[in-house]
Amino acid sequence: MIELSFENNPPNDVNVQEQKISEERFQKEKELKNNLLRVYLTSEARQRLSNINLVKPDIAKNLENMLIQLVSSGKLDRRLNDDDLKKILNQIQGTPKREFKVRRI
Repeated sequence: MIELSFENNPPNDVNVQEQKISEERFQKEKELKNNLLRVYLTSEARQRLSNINLVKPDIAKNLENMLIQLVSSGKLDRRLNDDDLKKILNQIQGTPKREFKVRRI
């Protein structure tokens, strides 16, 4: 049955080549992004970013894109530590964590 489907619709070499080029481009972009983050983030900041990626991947992706834009525009000229990354995260999220006071009567 699988052979019949290939006989009716032979694989298109152009689509396979386009997919291969797309995968290579994706891998190169991922490698470049990881290299930039390795250079501009301390190990603690990279660890925090990977932890965020496990819990909230959309926020981590936004943060990575923001850092890459800062590096490419020349606005980031030093390594960011964990505290710097926390400040940026608070700016992205907008509202800081609320502190709760518990009163016992």
